[in-house]
Amino acid sequence: MPRPTSRRSVLSAAIAAAAGAGALSSAAPAAAAPAGSTGSVPLVDNRFWTSYTDWRSGAASGTRAVAGRRPGVVIAAPAGRTDYTDPHTGTTATWEYATWASPVHCSQVPATEVIASWNAHTPAGTWLQVELRGVYSDTTPTPWFVMGRWAAGDGDIRRTSLDDQGDGKAGIWTDTFSIDDAAGGLRLVSYQLRLTLYRKPGTRLTPTVWRLGAMASDIPDRFTVPASAPGLARELSVPRYSQNTHVGQYPEYDNGGEAWCSPTSSQMIIEYWGRKPSAADLSWVNPAFADPQVCHAARFTFDYQYNGCGNWPFNAAYAATFKDMSAVVTRLSSLTDLETLIRAGIPAITSQSFLKEELTGAGYGTSGHLMTVIGFTEDGDVIANDPASPSNAAVRRVYRRAEWEKIWLRTKRYNASGKVVSGTGGVCYLYWPAQPTPAQRRALEAVGIR
Repeated sequence: MPRPTSRRSVLSAAIAAAAGAGALSSAAPAAAAPAGSTGSVPLVDNRFWTSYTDWRSGAASGTRAVAGRRPGVVIAAPAGRTDYTDPHTGTTATWEYATWASPVHCSQVPATEVIASWNAHTPAGTWLQVELRGVYSDTTPTPWFVMGRWAAGDGDIRRTSLDDQGDGKAGIWTDTFSIDDAAGGLRLVSYQLRLTLYRKPGTRLTPTVWRLGAMASDIPDRFTVPASAPGLARELSVPRYSQNTHVGQYPEYDNGGEAWCSPTSSQMIIEYWGRKPSAADLSWVNPAFADPQVCHAARFTFDYQYNGCGNWPFNAAYAATFKDMSAVVTRLSSLTDLETLIRAGIPAITSQSFLKEELTGAGYGTSGHLMTVIGFTEDGDVIANDPASPSNAAVRRVYRRAEWEKIWLRTKRYNASGKVVSGTGGVCYLYWPAQPTPAQRRALEAVGIR
């Protein structure tokens, strides 16, 4: 049985969709697309800044937009210097920095939760910070909340989320902005994101950020969901890796492989797209260990504050460190959405929690687990690469459609003690090439990702 691998005690979602929105200013261009709905009410709003026009639309202080095949934002001339004491090493260092702030985005979904994602290159000697602030439906503003301090490596800073952020109305739970009392009706109606790019003083180094954005959502409380009708029979050829073959390896990264469902799932899809760490990248791994790339993924998704490898945006950011890869965290509305993606050749990573008896054939229960959806059978059942399997050969599983849809999309469930606890409400990681095919682009747009 796998260790419970929830990235935290999974957040409670909303009681119901909000009605109305407060006053806003500086609305962003209408490039967002809702994904998922109840009737005509959207539940999820995605907004990502990726184009040269996007990067020129923000408020820059020491940064500049760069054009080309993959537009981004970089340090032009530092706006200043600051000292940062790494809470996980105690080391204080001086850094030059520059900032970029997005326009204010008016969410199509007054939200109870917001999760940011970013895709970036951070060479040694650089790192970045992502922050969010917004306006509530009662027209009051939030402070700036830190959504993550991140670097692809771990030689300069330790990538970290920040606990204990809150303003009495909302707070940050590892990587998620969450309204404290969703049942009270308060929602976040607009937000903006701020990037701070850091480098060693006196150098010409810079992070490059190609994608920055967020998924805002208001998923109603539900113990079950209506079953969707099967619509596709297809299976993608995705590499199979078991987290359990790494039990006890590198326990400094969340106790070893028994807790590595998220990075193991990420590695499967990264390799599906033809990317993987180089031999030099893997030189630190004990050569006696099989599948060293899974150890590598665990190390470089590890969140030193959360003390685990399950930080959702950190997994997406890791995937995007590989050549020409894009990645986001979002929510989907049904297995029909996953069929749309599989039809276009895009596998997905889903987050779910369940009792042993709720998922036939799993053989275990978990308070939080990531799996890779790779296809659907003729009957519409889910074909998943389940990293909680005892071996790589056993990773491919077939799970009943209705059971899967329920454990993935619900926001409330009963645990083994009969206590009501929360579920993930359709959380999904999506990784795809930065230059997708037309069919892949259409599939992504159909589930709200541009």
